[in-house]
Amino acid sequence: MKSLLKALMLSIVVLVSAATQAQMRVEVSGVGSTQVPIAVAAFADEELSPQLVTRIIRDDLARSGYFKLIDVGMAISETASINFDTWKARGAEALVVGSVQKRAEGRYEVRYKLYDVTKTTMLSGFAIDTPNPKFRLTAHKIADDIYEKLLGLPGVFSTRIAYVTKAGPEYRLEISDADGEGVQVALTSKEPIISPIWSPDGTKVAYVSMELKKPIVYIQNLVTGQRLTVANFKGNNSSPSWSPDGSKLLVTLSKGAIAQVYSINADGSDAQRLSNSNGIDTEARYSPDGQSIYFVSDRSGGPQIYRMSATGGDAKRITFKGTYNVSPRISPDGNTLVFISRRDGGDQVYAMDLISGQELKLSDTNRDESPSIAPNGRYVLYATQSGRRGSLGIVSTDGKVKQKLTIQAGDIREPTWGPFMK
Repeated sequence: MKSLLKALMLSIVVLVSAATQAQMRVEVSGVGSTQVPIAVAAFADEELSPQLVTRIIRDDLARSGYFKLIDVGMAISETASINFDTWKARGAEALVVGSVQKRAEGRYEVRYKLYDVTKTTMLSGFAIDTPNPKFRLTAHKIADDIYEKLLGLPGVFSTRIAYVTKAGPEYRLEISDADGEGVQVALTSKEPIISPIWSPDGTKVAYVSMELKKPIVYIQNLVTGQRLTVANFKGNNSSPSWSPDGSKLLVTLSKGAIAQVYSINADGSDAQRLSNSNGIDTEARYSPDGQSIYFVSDRSGGPQIYRMSATGGDAKRITFKGTYNVSPRISPDGNTLVFISRRDGGDQVYAMDLISGQELKLSDTNRDESPSIAPNGRYVLYATQSGRRGSLGIVSTDGKVKQKLTIQAGDIREPTWGPFMK
């Protein structure tokens, strides 16, 4: 009977659509250090499609903070002849045009072209055949291409985020597009869900569940719904994070004594202790090349961030400003450390240049936690407080562009930004 009750406390589903769940509200403030003036014309015949592709593209570009949208007021097909002088006079440096054609069996062909108005040349263009359910993804991919061609970095509009919502007694691990749309439920539980983190291939999420009245690390397959217990040792099992190749995880295990950092295979085998101190060592993350580990330790008297070899050994202290620095996250290029620092009475998101040691405060909220860096390294997603409710914030790594994501019903917490999908 007890095992049945425990099973009923946790319900796992294979990405069931959360149609009744309130969508996130996104508020944007600030602009990037430079903004590209861009005109996105309505795609010809896009009214035949389930959603207006240009609305999604414009919203993506506006939300990024790095584009200045110029009103067009007309539909322009990708086959149209472009009068560049007209667009120069309107202040545009880039122009997007395209069309939508309805195909059989609920499919659509979306065609798009991107022009450099200043150089009077075409920068990019392609056609995508897409089914109705993937229509938003197609629009996000076009926005990604525009972002990359004009800014030199891959866009992250087609990536996904995961987070935990709490409404009443229920916790839900939810997956959504990076703009908060398309919410799907991966997991529901009556007990807390903590520290979700995407696998490098984007098909799984590791997390900690309290369903058995103690922290246990699990891996949830988002495609099949299969769940694997990775770490259920004596004591606490917490803070999972993946190796760059997805073959291992770092976890924090107490095993009945003081918490230390271990590596463990993704199938739950071969747990190896890596840290060895008289303090608590936790929140470990691999560097992008897999050669180093960044983690939090209170060995010096208060929580600070350290680095050691991925095979263990001596650790070098990285943070020195402030008495409380936690949650280390490393940028994809390995050059920037993002973390939470407690200073002047608040917990805020900071970024440190690992070469120069220079720090930059990114957030203007003061109850921040759980930072997660976008796969292009340009943005940081984090949890914070909006009134009495948990909400999500996104800030660019130059600190200039800020977004606030909230839902009307319940708290949002424990965010993690998914990888680029192939």
